[in-house]
Amino acid sequence: MKNLLKNQLFWAAMVLVVLMIINITENGTATIGYSNGRLTGPIIDLFIFSPPILMISIGMTLVIATSGIDLSVGSIMAVAGAVAMQYLHGSSNPNSPATIAIAFILALAVGLLCGAFSGFLVSVVKLQPFITTLIMMLAGRGIANMITGGGNTEGGSSGFNKIAQGTVLGFPLRFIVAIIVLLLVAALVRKTALGMSVEAVGINADAAEMAGVRSNRIQFMVYTLSGLLAAVAGVLTVAYIGRVEVASTGTGAGMEMDAILAVVIGGTSLAGGKFNLGGTVLGAFVITALDQTVVYLGISSAAVPAFKAIVIIGICLLQSDRIHGWFSSPSRSRVVEKKEETPKVVAA
Repeated sequence: MKNLLKNQLFWAAMVLVVLMIINITENGTATIGYSNGRLTGPIIDLFIFSPPILMISIGMTLVIATSGIDLSVGSIMAVAGAVAMQYLHGSSNPNSPATIAIAFILALAVGLLCGAFSGFLVSVVKLQPFITTLIMMLAGRGIANMITGGGNTEGGSSGFNKIAQGTVLGFPLRFIVAIIVLLLVAALVRKTALGMSVEAVGINADAAEMAGVRSNRIQFMVYTLSGLLAAVAGVLTVAYIGRVEVASTGTGAGMEMDAILAVVIGGTSLAGGKFNLGGTVLGAFVITALDQTVVYLGISSAAVPAFKAIVIIGICLLQSDRIHGWFSSPSRSRVVEKKEETPKVVAA
């Protein structure tokens, strides 16, 4: 039990349970219902709204594990979504399978290129990850505006929208898509040497290089993968609402911070060197549930950032080893200290 209380993921799971209890209570409906061929309810809402943040959080986890950061994921979501929506909008037959497939591939390709560009600047040019991705974040939003001509664009393709709006036996299709992508990434990093190489680069890039790990290549790969996953998140987002919103408060806005918070809640160290994909999934669920709680409690938009900050600080305090040390067996600690202070009696 003592070890369980010291487990970071235990406290994240407890907070998720509390948030879901609040959501179910405030929602006032059945936990899981069925309407118009779809499962409904607060728990199903968690599966509907978590995939975009889940995708960018997985990419962010790998980047952070190399001691990097990727602030551009939200803007890449907007760029990928803008490319897909603009292509569908300009197509004469937006519902044809070929058009939908091309729009999907174009969005992924753009995300891949954006991530590769950041990876090139970080791994080859040796720019600071924070500066590099901050520039990409600002540039990405501008590129999205240029693609759509500065306005929101609707794709007008019900077929494309089914990627995010469809269901399988009433269960949201886009969560299934996200889980498939997650399993592929998990297999890539845990069934190959890539995961160990990522952690080795995060611990010490120079030492990893001496041990035969191509640290530049690893950094390039994780930023490229992060861009690709951000594009998947962008497709899932714009397909759900049927349009891309390129304004600074639109598609993907602020998602980079949510992704970082999900990674931290999931137990991945910001110092790099280790990562936990399962923990990141839990962190993404916590952030999504928190967003829903804000809505159910009717918290004003002006107070939302402060509310989320208080909850997340609370989670971090519960996960803190220092806090656990303060409250774990204080009397025992004092006994040990007294024993150490007792002078030894020397026999005459």
